[in-house]
Amino acid sequence: MLDTLGTLIEAYEADHYSIPNCSGSDVLAYLIEEHGLGFSDLPEIGTSETIESILNKDQALTLSQIQHLAQRFKVQDQVFLD
Repeated sequence: MLDTLGTLIEAYEADHYSIPNCSGSDVLAYLIEEHGLGFSDLPEIGTSETIESILNKDQALTLSQIQHLAQRFKVQDQVFLD
């Protein structure tokens, strides 16, 4: 009974509340905009050039950068994984 209910809830959520696949750089861009941040507000990630390169998808986030971002925005590391 519970398995069936769980399956139905999962199917409903997938149809009505699906979360789009986003890259780590897409999530970072969203959080920067949402919090009204500039590149200089993220020194733990690197220089403005580094952040711009990440947002342009020319450079991937490193594990260290992901950990800093997850801590700063209070989200799980997986949010920034592609």
